[in-house]
Amino acid sequence: MGFLVFRLTPDALRWKIRYAPCGPQQKEWAFCFSMIYRHTSAEIEHLPVVIVVLIILALPIWSEHNFAFADQEPTQAIPSEPKVPPTEKTEEKYHTPLAGEPLHLEFMGRSIDIPARERGNVNSLELGGTLYLPDHTDTSVIPLFALYIKRTWERTRLRLVASGIDNEVDGARSFGNFEFLGRFENYTNPFSEKGFLDNEDVIQSSVKWGTLSGFLGAGLRYPVFPYQVDNDLRLQLFGRVGYLYSKHTSDTGPNVTLPPSTALYGVKLRGRYDGIRRNLLELPHEGTAAGFDLDFVHREHWADYGNPFVRFKKENFQDYYMLSGYVLGAFGIPGLSEKNRVLASVHGGMIDEKSADRYNAFRLDGGPFADEADDVHRPNYPGALEFHTIVSRYVMTNLEYRRELLPFLYLQLRGTFIWADRSTVIRVNQIGFKSDNGQAASIAVTSGFFWKSQLYIEYAWDTGFLRNGRSGSSLTLLWSKSF
Repeated sequence: MGFLVFRLTPDALRWKIRYAPCGPQQKEWAFCFSMIYRHTSAEIEHLPVVIVVLIILALPIWSEHNFAFADQEPTQAIPSEPKVPPTEKTEEKYHTPLAGEPLHLEFMGRSIDIPARERGNVNSLELGGTLYLPDHTDTSVIPLFALYIKRTWERTRLRLVASGIDNEVDGARSFGNFEFLGRFENYTNPFSEKGFLDNEDVIQSSVKWGTLSGFLGAGLRYPVFPYQVDNDLRLQLFGRVGYLYSKHTSDTGPNVTLPPSTALYGVKLRGRYDGIRRNLLELPHEGTAAGFDLDFVHREHWADYGNPFVRFKKENFQDYYMLSGYVLGAFGIPGLSEKNRVLASVHGGMIDEKSADRYNAFRLDGGPFADEADDVHRPNYPGALEFHTIVSRYVMTNLEYRRELLPFLYLQLRGTFIWADRSTVIRVNQIGFKSDNGQAASIAVTSGFFWKSQLYIEYAWDTGFLRNGRSGSSLTLLWSKSF
């Protein structure tokens, strides 16, 4: 989904737009949850990540040694008549409520009935924000806004993500397993974007730029197990026509030359597989997903740009390709009930090292673990700012343990590792890329809330990848409402 961002700085209030995809958040319950969390910062750099991994590894070991877990499913002997051998009765196994299914729940003396839900037709609004301690460059608070619409008919699908400035629309018309496809996307930010160095904005690197593109194509689509609305195998080929513009601002360095505005032409090959069954809160419960994107882009009018010290040559940057892919899995823990789940993912991407610039690089995003079928491709680093977390090549892994406290309440512990060539300012205010790595540990709660809505609260600690070597924390609160 798109996020509308207000950047609060010590000098003035700056308005910006941020985009990050997210999934549907419609819910059919009304519960209240509140949480108070106290954090004691670790003095050892990688301690939070180590703790998360140890907890995940320890759970199955505890169960093998017969520790008393409340949700384990032992067998109990039932007294029988004399001279009749005793029999054993196995307690009924617990099953996590799954997305779209009806549910009857007894909670705090109340009977709650959640009707079956049509998951192919969704309207969702998301509000919230992220607090950074210490500041991420000059940013301390980011309010967020998101809108998501999804429609599914017998032979037609439509998905729309809108934030006013950053938008995308996907449509498909099916003829059996064959589909005609259309897509539109744009990033038209009227506000300046800056590079940063040592966790400080470099004002002279300021520039205004944006893109818009239309895609037409065709593909094949096959339903796959467990045959829900979002479970399919897709192979798609698009042709692309677009436009890129860049402009100086009043802060742009006097020696900085920008590339010319130009038409874009290209080809996109995309593959998607989603075999994940999701729970009541639309979180991945069981199964795997995988996919890839391969893009080739030609910039029609191009020229050398940069400054007298750092030059980007036309022959290296006029044409470029991008390759990205991901694998995600959700599975149980041996010896424990369905209330305990593990999620693991690997995301990676690359651009030809000689062709990467600030206008075509990958942008990492923070927020919840990606869950929607058309969102799981998103590389998610806890607390990341799309404006500053720009990478040309990266490999990122996530490992998460999730505990179902109630059918509408989940506790999540996640460790994230990344190796990347990250954007930074190099020599006289020019954006370039430098090899780096980082780790983050996060704890989060996802809960149903009043008015058919959902809450997500996340605390994350990063070893220094986000702030160019300086460790820090972030606190994210998101409220999602279906309508």
